[in-house]
Amino acid sequence: MEVKRQIIAMGGGGFSMEPDNLLLDEYFLKQTGKDCPKICFVPTASGDSDYYIRRFYDAFTTLECRPSHLSLFNPPTADLESFVLAHDAIYVGGGNTRNLLVLWREWGLDKFLRTAWENGVVLGGLSAGAICWFEQGVSDSVIPGHLTKLTGLGFLKGSFCPHYNGEPQRRPAYHAIVLANEMLEGVAAEDGVALHYINDELAHVISSRPHTKAYSVRKKGDRIEEQEMKVVYLKNEA
Repeated sequence: MEVKRQIIAMGGGGFSMEPDNLLLDEYFLKQTGKDCPKICFVPTASGDSDYYIRRFYDAFTTLECRPSHLSLFNPPTADLESFVLAHDAIYVGGGNTRNLLVLWREWGLDKFLRTAWENGVVLGGLSAGAICWFEQGVSDSVIPGHLTKLTGLGFLKGSFCPHYNGEPQRRPAYHAIVLANEMLEGVAAEDGVALHYINDELAHVISSRPHTKAYSVRKKGDRIEEQEMKVVYLKNEA
């Protein structure tokens, strides 16, 4: 059977932003195809916040899965590659994307995650945990207080902007950077929206909230053109 490479990039939402609405998290687990998948939370971008880790377990222990987490400040094993590959899904939390990438590369975790992805482990996350998979993303982690381009891992082509409606400065900043030819064209997702990529192609756009949106963002001459995507509200699919 052909292995599917899957990434689920959330603009925002999930257990950390919607603790009483786990639709995106349930969708994430479902894509593994397992009845009780092993899911690992990677909280690197938050500095391995104990509070964030506790919230992950509080949420995922209510779901049909076997949750664990990977701390680079207190690693569970010296063999991180085997640890990562033993899971069905890897869920990356939000925070400082730049620090996440620096630490991942130092530990070799970026390479282990690529191997996992190529072997069918479902990858994803929100905000920093979504930006990291793309070639580029809009982030305030490069220059604190300023939204600029950040270079990601490049598993997915183009650029990504999260929190497209949740943070008022995100949309104009993304437009300005793309218009200045400082960033590749790409996609943007509002809070509560997730982009599900299968084998490098955008296959599904789903949402935990009604009336939320995602866009393809392109430069047309001296202006930005947004093309709204079809978003499936998960509650209507239940």
